[in-house]
Amino acid sequence: WKHGVFLASQLKSETTAAAEHTGKQIMHDPFAMRPFVGYNFGRYIQHWLDFEKDPKNKLPKIFHVNWFRLDENKKFLWPGFGDNIRVLDWVIRRVNGEDIAEPSPVGLLPKTGSINLQGLVVDWDKLMSVPKEYWKNDIDETFSWLDGQLGEDLPQDIRTQIEEQKQRISQMN
Repeated sequence: WKHGVFLASQLKSETTAAAEHTGKQIMHDPFAMRPFVGYNFGRYIQHWLDFEKDPKNKLPKIFHVNWFRLDENKKFLWPGFGDNIRVLDWVIRRVNGEDIAEPSPVGLLPKTGSINLQGLVVDWDKLMSVPKEYWKNDIDETFSWLDGQLGEDLPQDIRTQIEEQKQRISQMN
């Protein structure tokens, strides 16, 4: 649960009309709620972390996907649109207990062959790659942003998730 809340707290998105900024740029958008949160965001994150404390709560599974990841030629690695159902099929099977995920430094990823790619031209290895330098820079920048925005209000559980991810990334080849 803590890892899922961490993923939500470090989301980024392209600016939209709903946001306070204009022009296309990628910016931090925790929980995809930045323009709409009306109180201290550290407390908002803690509110979500606290759901785990009540054993009566049936916590949802949390999945994170970047539909818009680009290759070195600025082409999408995943075709998107109707083919996203293939990933949703994987999610449903995962929730139902199928052993179709494997650990990575940034979380669980689909095992090779676990997503139906029939009829697609997809570079699976590139799609599932976890480039060390990218992720190292991303987690450093994410911590800097969260700490700069929230300071003491950044929940300790999120600080721990950041440190654990930094450690996993540092151990990559």
